[in-house]
Amino acid sequence: RHLASTHSRHPETPMSDTATRVLSLEDDLLDLLGPAAVSTEPRVRERASVDGSPMSPIIAAKLPLGLADLVVFPADAEQIAIAVAAAARHGVPVTVRGKGTGNYGQAIPMQGGLVIDTTRAKAIIEVGDGFITAEAGTPMVLLEQAAWAAGQALWMYPSTAQSTLGGFLSGGSGGTGSIEHGSNDRGFVAALDVVHADGSADIIHVEGDEAQKYVHNYGTAGVIVRATVRLEPLREWRGLWASFPDFSGTLSVVQTIGNLDSSPRLVSGDGPEISGSLPADEAIPEGRSSLRVILDATQIDAVTEIIEGAGGRVEAVREGPQASIRLSMLSYNHPIEWYQKSQPHEVFHLEVSGAPLAEDVDAVEAVFAGAKLHIESTKAFPIGMLAAPYVSEEDVYRGIADLNAIGVGVHNPHQWNVDFNVEQTAELAKTTDPNGLLNPGKLNPDYSGARKGAIIS
Repeated sequence: RHLASTHSRHPETPMSDTATRVLSLEDDLLDLLGPAAVSTEPRVRERASVDGSPMSPIIAAKLPLGLADLVVFPADAEQIAIAVAAAARHGVPVTVRGKGTGNYGQAIPMQGGLVIDTTRAKAIIEVGDGFITAEAGTPMVLLEQAAWAAGQALWMYPSTAQSTLGGFLSGGSGGTGSIEHGSNDRGFVAALDVVHADGSADIIHVEGDEAQKYVHNYGTAGVIVRATVRLEPLREWRGLWASFPDFSGTLSVVQTIGNLDSSPRLVSGDGPEISGSLPADEAIPEGRSSLRVILDATQIDAVTEIIEGAGGRVEAVREGPQASIRLSMLSYNHPIEWYQKSQPHEVFHLEVSGAPLAEDVDAVEAVFAGAKLHIESTKAFPIGMLAAPYVSEEDVYRGIADLNAIGVGVHNPHQWNVDFNVEQTAELAKTTDPNGLLNPGKLNPDYSGARKGAIIS
């Protein structure tokens, strides 16, 4: 793909006002952060302008959606704040990213400008009793390892455990641990250090309800530079793999296991078609439906009895943090990504929820020709990913309405708009981002209707 910068140092090339501002910002950042932290190289700019959105054929057809003019790699929270402040002073749009593992285009700089890659800002500041504080670029897996070393564990972490703390809080919602603790907007965040796009590099500390205002809004109202999140006492977690002759067996036990008094960290399952696309493992036998659970060691006998009583069998029980991480990476979007790779045609997916997923899977899968369901447990109801051959964008949105009609909640992963507490975020951004420079294109308060999809939370 041809890459064209919006600015040039060629003396005979007239520069637009935007290009002039970007060039001025570049000079400023070189002085503030040093040349090792600043890049205008085309390949660097391109890498910083993509995320996991090609998983959506709808978004993929619209790519490229934006290209960074300038990329910086701050080394710590203070340097993230310095970069945001400099961009605001120069009137340059700024998009902050972690590992770019989001699937909805949240980290794509749609108006160009500055991309701040936070992955070098990964210091763990403190592991305390019931909390851990770290910089925004810290991978979640490192937080979990630090917590285990202190006899504790994160309340939750995303299925892509290598994603960053700031990225998970800004663009993610839940994952391993969510059966007990819900999504990351429900008490997981104890405090945040944020910076606003007002030209100041001041880092603002917020706690409790004030901190929640910056969660899951893609950095459109403020940039998270550090976070304090909740820990719980470490239990003897085990990874359990089981299988059934068909998907009905898995579906019959998902909620039973998820609703045990001592909550599992994860209950995840697939029919033989999706299971067969997963990485080879003797614990995932070919031609059978796979069930995977992260559970307390004291639950193994009870869960085994549930599985065998429903006609299944336990294939393996493994211990240690690597077993948990491996199972996490086979949950949520990940089985669908493997399934997409195994198919000869384009596959799209929808995030779905509600009792019909377990109670009437045939009706759910019948909404789209050739659809297959991946299922997870929560305390309230099952959730999952519904994957099907892609026909057209209109077919997808027609299906969302049909799913809603049979009691299935849908989150639409084929759009990049903030869709959580939108009005609250827009009101906050009037003060924290007065010139609309933070991740522009993502906060659209009047975005609604059938193309958004109904959300059950």
